[in-house]
Amino acid sequence: MADIPKTVEQLRAHVKALTETIGERSVAVAANLKRAEQYIVSFYRNKGICVHTEPYSYGSLTVANVVAEIVFGLSPRKHFLIGAHYNSVAGTVGADDNASAIAVQLETARRLSLWKKEAFMDLAVTFVSFALEEPPVYGTRYMGSRVYAREAKKQKKKLDGMICLEMVGYSCDTPGCQDYPFPLMFLGYPKRGNFIGIVSNVRSRKFSRSILKAFKKNTSLPAVKLTVPFNGWILPAVRLSDHASFWDCGFKAVMLTDSAFYRNPHYHLPSDTQDTLDYVFMAELVKSLEIFFNNEGK
Repeated sequence: MADIPKTVEQLRAHVKALTETIGERSVAVAANLKRAEQYIVSFYRNKGICVHTEPYSYGSLTVANVVAEIVFGLSPRKHFLIGAHYNSVAGTVGADDNASAIAVQLETARRLSLWKKEAFMDLAVTFVSFALEEPPVYGTRYMGSRVYAREAKKQKKKLDGMICLEMVGYSCDTPGCQDYPFPLMFLGYPKRGNFIGIVSNVRSRKFSRSILKAFKKNTSLPAVKLTVPFNGWILPAVRLSDHASFWDCGFKAVMLTDSAFYRNPHYHLPSDTQDTLDYVFMAELVKSLEIFFNNEGK
């Protein structure tokens, strides 16, 4: 499984490239959005992973979802998608939101690409980096995940589950540093922000249970599961990412998250910078994801 020191090094490099070398990746700085797209594409190509872009229009801009795939077996029985958005909100470099997720996505792909292709595996994993998620695009048909999910539904793509990575790099260990939307704060959830959240709708319960079972094998990263009815509409805060696009199209999907503004005080602020992240926490998530995919591929 994942070499934690090496993974930490790689994660730091990705976040630095996205937040410092490139910087703000919003529709207000379209050139940087394009540079982020190119960075992701170049990473996959350099690792020998099949990758292509799926361009679409947003006003006068042409943006693109980046799609890569790693396949084990001639005709894989199981197919999963792991997605994350690569844009940031205007005025920020978006280290946790969402460079952390892109970094974990890329590192997970790198780790899976090291598996021996001749090993007895039966699995395909698609990695989709979504162009647009943040305002002013959020909630519109131009979100990258909505564009992708609509087309996947139209093409009747087989998908055993979508994993959305949304803000996965911030941890806190002071009692009371972790908050929750009402009424979850009264239901016994942890008061310390040292865990990764697994959020699913009712349709995705079995999928989320399989993720939690795998994640429990990594004792260095606690995981907490939440299942919400009615596709999350009764608790709108749990819909604030790309997994909801897949829920709404009938796919099984979960969000993996550090819980965003319920933990991270830098949410959507200029202070959301690379030095605020916990790279060991992120590396342990890569390890947990590798455990999950290894379990599912056997």
